[in-house]
Amino acid sequence: MDKKGPDKKERLLAALEQGMVMIHLDARRPGVLVPSELRNESHLRLNLSYRFDPPDLSVTEWGVRSTLSFGGKRFTVAVPWSALFAIASHVTKELFWMYPDDMPAELLQQTMVTTKVSTQEVVPTPAPAPASAEARPRAVLREVPSGEGKEPEPEGPRDEPPTPRKGHLRLVK
Repeated sequence: MDKKGPDKKERLLAALEQGMVMIHLDARRPGVLVPSELRNESHLRLNLSYRFDPPDLSVTEWGVRSTLSFGGKRFTVAVPWSALFAIASHVTKELFWMYPDDMPAELLQQTMVTTKVSTQEVVPTPAPAPASAEARPRAVLREVPSGEGKEPEPEGPRDEPPTPRKGHLRLVK
């Protein structure tokens, strides 16, 4: 088991005690067992909860196993800790843990920041080299504006709802 396994396990169990949890994983990693149509997903999100009354939900030193429903069909999934890169609680929005070292390279590239902060370049903190031979880019986290101070919407009646913009993130409630 990797060094982060116990940390991920403790955090997942604590979040499950609060209610529904969404785990973010790279389904292409070795040891991941998901339905065949999802095996090539670099960012797969699965909801786990004791409220689902899972007959076999287990959080072990290896990772997470549970039978979940996909399109009305039951499937037993297996997720090793090395494939899990984020844990989010649906109940307490404050509980969200990310593990950038385990994120897929394409997600890291999307989140890389190349801005300068008052003449100093933003540089990630050096970390030990990953266990694999390939070098992986490091993520730089940045604050995202909350939306306060947005321009007001134009006044007047609307005949049609605005067309939603396609994004790579979506809100799951």
